[in-house]
Amino acid sequence: QVQLVESGGGLVQPRGSLRLSCAASVFSLDYYTLGWFRQAPGKEREGVSCVSSSAGSTYYSDSVKGRFTISRDDAKNTVYLQMNSLKPEDTAVYYCAADLLSSVQTMCAIGDNDYWGQGTQVTVSS
Repeated sequence: QVQLVESGGGLVQPRGSLRLSCAASVFSLDYYTLGWFRQAPGKEREGVSCVSSSAGSTYYSDSVKGRFTISRDDAKNTVYLQMNSLKPEDTAVYYCAADLLSSVQTMCAIGDNDYWGQGTQVTVSS
């Protein structure tokens, strides 16, 4: 029913910035909690950042807090992840996700979401 398509990934230098976008094919995102996850080779998937349906609550993992910002534009059915001060440790495939009836903490911690995108590669290297 819902398709999520990520864009904006690529190669960037350490301390550089990228903005990821995720567009959804859905009538309305008003009731969905949205989030970004990442997975590096040989590592477990981790929740990076999630935002509530009202945009009143956000969650950030400790490793990205202060550097990344999540935002949503429900009129455009899109969620964004602004990534600043990037580090080589941020290198991973980044996935967007949408889930009904989840708090931002639960969504980012558990990651058992209703819908997932295909992922976009982010590589931070000099």
